[in-house]
Amino acid sequence: MSLLRKMLDAQDRMLSGNRWLSPLHALAEATYDALYTPGKVTTGAPHVRDSVDLKRVMVTVVVALLPAVAMALYNTGLQANLAIAAGATQEGWRLFFVELLGAGGYSPDSLYDNLVHGAVYYLPVLAVTFAVGGAWEGLFAGIRGHEVNEGFLVSGMLFPLLLPPTIPLWQVALGISFGVVIGKEVFGGVGMNVFNPALTARAFLFFAYPAQISGEKVWIAVDGVTGATPMAQAAETGMAPLEQMGWMDAFLGFIPGSMGETSALALAAGGTLLLLTGVASWRIVAAVTAGTIGMALLLNAVGSDTNPLFAMPFWWHMVLGGWALATFFMATDPVTAPYSRSGQLIYGFLIGVLVVIVRVLNPAYPDGLLVGILLMNVFSPLIDHYVVQLHIRRRRARHGA
Repeated sequence: MSLLRKMLDAQDRMLSGNRWLSPLHALAEATYDALYTPGKVTTGAPHVRDSVDLKRVMVTVVVALLPAVAMALYNTGLQANLAIAAGATQEGWRLFFVELLGAGGYSPDSLYDNLVHGAVYYLPVLAVTFAVGGAWEGLFAGIRGHEVNEGFLVSGMLFPLLLPPTIPLWQVALGISFGVVIGKEVFGGVGMNVFNPALTARAFLFFAYPAQISGEKVWIAVDGVTGATPMAQAAETGMAPLEQMGWMDAFLGFIPGSMGETSALALAAGGTLLLLTGVASWRIVAAVTAGTIGMALLLNAVGSDTNPLFAMPFWWHMVLGGWALATFFMATDPVTAPYSRSGQLIYGFLIGVLVVIVRVLNPAYPDGLLVGILLMNVFSPLIDHYVVQLHIRRRRARHGA
């Protein structure tokens, strides 16, 4: 047995046997389970045993997010370096770290410069998310007397990817606090929550601080530079700016936006891993895609003289505004999505429809992913209920009951 494991075992005995320190036992157990297989496992005959557990599922999701994280670092730095090359200036404490790491050239053609510049924006957000969110998780675990669940690992990775690069760190702390406490813990913790915690945190920030999180200046990580998202540009001026930018750049992720939602390619690569491993439901992904395509084609046919988004083709909807991030990683959340197969198809299709409706018909909110998924989170149990009732009626009719 390794020295580290002996130390953790000694710590476990000390905390579990002390009345005053027992609330800290959950944090110690979380550290132990992250490094080693849990020491307490079922051995009796009636228990079903499988190699797939919650820990492995969450680690799979984190691995699937790594391509999006890499693009978050690269594209955030790229957008900042492009702005600097055009005459903008970098100021503040981030300037010190960029130059300390040897990326003072700010060259948009340098992979290293882009990654370093992106890291000084992304990593502080990630650190604050895990520090504050982890503290809330540990507090509730200690109060309830159970272990810290691995579910926050995914929420903590997803939340920074939903944020613009210049988001103030105090807003990050406030947002993740709302997402963990109000979005999950008040319902009973992991497995009991109605809403996706990361989306709940993002929605809170959007509605609480719309000027800071949706204004033009937040999407490019350089002081004094405005850069509206392509979705917002299309809502104001039509498809011309998008066509000039190019669909391929949007697909690859070389556009302004939230740090981890710009690259549909990176997100689709990670999403494919989730589908192949069975972690994500292919029915939900297919249904969201079908709903998006169907609603976009319908609005294209209806047309509008005053709203240019009516003319946006479905293939543009699928590479803008974090559509891929929401489809592969949030709509498929097994806790907040329906369990029944038919319910998953209905749930996903309605998300795809709502995303396009909100984007096109609400000019103040050109990205409808948050609204679409959170609204369908509310109706998810109801969808499962009626699917089950339908099966019961069919069985009764089939057996003459």
